[in-house]
Amino acid sequence: MRVALYQCPPLPLDVAGNLQRLQTIVLQAKDNVDLLVLPEMFLTGYNIGAKAVAELAQAQDGNAAQQIAELAKANNMAIVYGYPEHAEDGHIYNSVQLIDAHGQRLCNYRKTHLFGELDRTMFSQGPDTFPVVDLEGWKLGLLICYDLEFPENARRLALAGAELIVVPTANMAPYEFIADVTVRSRAFEKQCYVAYANYCGHEGDIQYCGHSSIAAPNGVQIALAQNEEMLIVATLGSQQLLDAKDGNFYLADRRPELYSELTKR
Repeated sequence: MRVALYQCPPLPLDVAGNLQRLQTIVLQAKDNVDLLVLPEMFLTGYNIGAKAVAELAQAQDGNAAQQIAELAKANNMAIVYGYPEHAEDGHIYNSVQLIDAHGQRLCNYRKTHLFGELDRTMFSQGPDTFPVVDLEGWKLGLLICYDLEFPENARRLALAGAELIVVPTANMAPYEFIADVTVRSRAFEKQCYVAYANYCGHEGDIQYCGHSSIAAPNGVQIALAQNEEMLIVATLGSQQLLDAKDGNFYLADRRPELYSELTKR
């Protein structure tokens, strides 16, 4: 499977503008990409405040989702995008949605681990739901930014069979080491691919650190962006998943009976 990550500066408060540049990047990549991954809160920008989030939040099947579904179907490309979700329960979540190449809404995931006051003032915590879905024969799981920094989240997906963990993010300075070290560690630990799509540039007082990457199950970055706007692409191979399991026994050597105390603290 060919996976692309679009690293870009945020375009805050401009849903129409973000949909337009999504169309541009899809047309640019359509002959070479099976799955396109966009950053966290791509639809509206991330650092926009609670009032703007409430005004711009949409339902899973809202107008933007419908437009993205049409774009995905017309170009035979699956798309993962971040957006503020206005849910049926009345809460607003920091969400990502996967729409497949047939225009079907395949999976919607809500961020479970909120980052500081920035997240907590805008969003509700996501529920205990970590789906793994089939996309073109690949088992795919979703996390958002800070979620990846908790190894239990990625482990949970790996144990459920995830072969690719997709992580839209809005990672900023001074946390560059997350992009450079943690992403690779998660891939190696969990014996799967990790695709980490970040912003570059700045948004208000936030300076994003770029370094979007796709890490293979052996921890090697098979695609890596620097600090500028760019599209990076890599081919994922099933043989690398098999090779990782032959040389890495973390999952097989686990002893869950020793870890029960971890959930009591």
